[in-house]
Amino acid sequence: MEQHTSAIAGLLSVGELAKFARVTRTTIRHYNNLKLITPALRDTNRYRYYSFREIAVINLIVTLRDLGVPLKTIVRLQQTRTPEKMVKLFEEQNGHIEEGIAKLRRSQKLLLTLKSIIENGIAVEEEKIEVHWAEAETILMGPQIDYSQGRSIEEATLDFYKYCKKLNPNLDLNYPVWGMYSEKRIKKGDWVGPDRFYFRMPDAPDEKPKGWYLTGYTRGNYGQSDALYRKLLDYAKAHDIEICGPAWEMYPLNEISIASPDDYLMRISMTVKNTAGKKRDRKNPP
Repeated sequence: MEQHTSAIAGLLSVGELAKFARVTRTTIRHYNNLKLITPALRDTNRYRYYSFREIAVINLIVTLRDLGVPLKTIVRLQQTRTPEKMVKLFEEQNGHIEEGIAKLRRSQKLLLTLKSIIENGIAVEEEKIEVHWAEAETILMGPQIDYSQGRSIEEATLDFYKYCKKLNPNLDLNYPVWGMYSEKRIKKGDWVGPDRFYFRMPDAPDEKPKGWYLTGYTRGNYGQSDALYRKLLDYAKAHDIEICGPAWEMYPLNEISIASPDDYLMRISMTVKNTAGKKRDRKNPP
């Protein structure tokens, strides 16, 4: 049984040092055997007692271990340490920390973006068609898609990923890929395969413009959009609404949150203006 420190003024037993340093007694003994820490005193029963200075040493060792520095490296450094070597080590590890923080920030942005998209999908009235004002959104827009020579949508999607990677090798490609269709193709009734792919993501270089949009929803797998496009065009004609820009496809509820592809939720938003000249404001669109 360990002697209490009250008998050894100002020193800590193995158990007390473990408590203050927030490690186990086994860890204390292991570090002692590796000569990473040194007892200040051994009593007649050969119990070890340590000074409070060892707490700082242990905390540094634990911090370096948490950062992935091997224990053998720490032992070697302990045996040959100099101020210059310690400064170099801390600079290197701080660089790793900054990289880790940046990675966590990217992950956080992705999760929060996906969370927002899914929450919006849950909240929609799926049968409702509406004209609404939307603020600008940051996106990463891909190049014009070339479908010549029988190129498939899958090939075009791969080209989009390659384009994004070339644009920024460190870009997070985990955001969902959606499509933009030109006004010309919408009016032609040609909406098989988008004109461009895009990511909706924070800090992106491009922008989906603010403005008025005619929006509707449908359930189904990717590409099952024909009925919704026709429904939106019929609505626009019946309400004297002019299509004046591209349509934007997105899937608020897709493979991220839905098990069956037949239950995915698609949203189509067409850029519109009021050809009848009716007054329209952002709070009370017709």
